Amino acid sequence: MGESTVTFRSDVTVELVKSAASDADVIWAARVSTKGEQSLDDVTSDPTRSAGLINYLMRDRHGSPFEHSSMTFFVKGPIFMWREHFRHRIASYNEESGRYKVLEPVFYVPGVERKLVQVGKPGAYEFIDGTKDQYELVDSLTREVCQNAYDAYIKMLDAGIAREVARIVLPVTIYSSAYVTMNARALMNFLSLRMKSEGSHFPSFPQREIEMVAERYEEEFKKLMPLTHAAFVENGRVAP
Repeated sequence: MGESTVTFRSDVTVELVKSAASDADVIWAARVSTKGEQSLDDVTSDPTRSAGLINYLMRDRHGSPFEHSSMTFFVKGPIFMWREHFRHRIASYNEESGRYKVLEPVFYVPGVERKLVQVGKPGAYEFIDGTKDQYELVDSLTREVCQNAYDAYIKMLDAGIAREVARIVLPVTIYSSAYVTMNARALMNFLSLRMKSEGSHFPSFPQREIEMVAERYEEEFKKLMPLTHAAFVENGRVAP
């Protein structure tokens, strides 16, 4: 294969692939407890009344009606982001395999807007901008290491080494892609932990790269389920 040109990115890819998610899913699921099959007739009822019911469910943390929905995303980001994402076990994942395909030479490098310096201690810290020299150091060393690592990867593949062995030299900043499927309740749990937002009842200190994914998830969630999203925000971004 020879040497490859390495590509660097400072963003993530998040695409909504398919969905079966609406505020109506919450309404009929909640009202089945008192109306049985007739709850299906309520999905076209007064939207103000529907918003009130959804807000009540969110406020009092009656969470199961929010599970009758599904959103599937295609996500591409650095492996160190995936290590955090996979901790959320209330989701379904299928990731590309470095055992069965040659990994693409695409690596993450922080953009100039990415804060580099941590101030404070765990549980009470913040990140601030780095200096020009710090940004240049991170950028140059990351590019150098990734190029060298990918060259070594290709050399091993060219020598007949199995993909699952050759990949051991690759850093966790290499991009990997996966399909992620969650229901609304699981997604709200993810958002409550992986976004730092004003008005949250509980503080969150997400790494910026996974927060970038969370921001894109929330954009799609808000479009699909506006009443549910509004209730989530109004009630302090606590998952029911």
